[in-house]
Amino acid sequence: MKDLSDVELEGKVVALRADLNVPIGRDGSIIDYLRIETIIPTLRYLTDRNAKIVIYSHFGRPKDGPDPNMSTKRLVKPLAKALQKQVSFATDCVGDPVKDALTTASLGTVVLAENVRFHSGELANDDEFSAALAKHADLYINDAFSASHRAHASVVGITKHLPSFPGLSLTQEIKAFDKVLTHPKSPLVAVIGGAKVSTKLGVLGKIDRVNAMLIGGGMANTFLAAQGIDMGSSLVEHKMIKEAQQILESAASSNVIVMLPVDGIIAADMTETSIAEVTQVTEIPPDWSMLDIGPTTCGLFSDVINNAGTVIWNGPMGMFEQPQYAEGTRAIATALAESSAYCVVGGGESVAAVRQMSLAAEIDHVSTGGGAALELLEGKPLPGIAALE
Repeated sequence: MKDLSDVELEGKVVALRADLNVPIGRDGSIIDYLRIETIIPTLRYLTDRNAKIVIYSHFGRPKDGPDPNMSTKRLVKPLAKALQKQVSFATDCVGDPVKDALTTASLGTVVLAENVRFHSGELANDDEFSAALAKHADLYINDAFSASHRAHASVVGITKHLPSFPGLSLTQEIKAFDKVLTHPKSPLVAVIGGAKVSTKLGVLGKIDRVNAMLIGGGMANTFLAAQGIDMGSSLVEHKMIKEAQQILESAASSNVIVMLPVDGIIAADMTETSIAEVTQVTEIPPDWSMLDIGPTTCGLFSDVINNAGTVIWNGPMGMFEQPQYAEGTRAIATALAESSAYCVVGGGESVAAVRQMSLAAEIDHVSTGGGAALELLEGKPLPGIAALE
């Protein structure tokens, strides 16, 4: 892969693919600024060298062309504040709006283009649309790891029309996952959570690549049910029980340790006012649900993490959005922060948790990628990265 440090940037126009698809609250405010913060080092690197940058990003999932509720225009002010530089806006991502905005912009400044998904050619990876994105730039930089598992025009197609390079954060992501996937310090431990087995079946199917796997969250219910345990009213994917059994059998034949919860935090309902209790997983009442791993499980999981050489974590241990079901996720985040192992956190909810708990700075690498991280862990090549090679 080419190195950005070898590129002459003075006076050049750079097309930069970022992922500014930040989470937005009901009041329209930004909930988490991670994806904006992530591209700031690359933007500063480029502006300090007198390049002129046009940023391409998607925002939301518009279905039928432009949607004012999904305009990237709302990101101009927060981006300018984070960068501490003026950011101008192009009312489209192709054609005269981009050309005019770049003509007006000074060297060392940034233009944010309108949502690339307002054009059907983006998702279709249409070559004509890709060429239009490339038309006004001298080179292309991909700094959107979290979008690099998508073979879209602004991620893959544009690389056919411009010299293409990885951005600084994309390079960091590649190096971090290389440490986990190619040269992990043993023992390698995967901590997998989240609601459903089906969403992470690809990763779970690669169980022979790790030394130990700790399974929490809603998906643990399905694995416990696969062992014949009555999970009461807990979320269980009954259609995935056979797959869960096969994964456990595969782990046993590969000498992989699989740890499931031995106790949990249970409640009769999922409201914020529900009374939470601790119980063994074998003693869940019929009308109660397990909504977090219990304190004994937290201790057992933390011990494994503390003795690991490398840890990858994807998915919360419970309904951490509610305080009474957040302790399991907090325990894992704290164990990673305190561990001497090389630790990588990927996946939107896991990343949100470590940031909410102010532990992100204590963890070796916090990835912006959810789906991209999962596909890398499955051993799949990411189209956006392959296009840069």
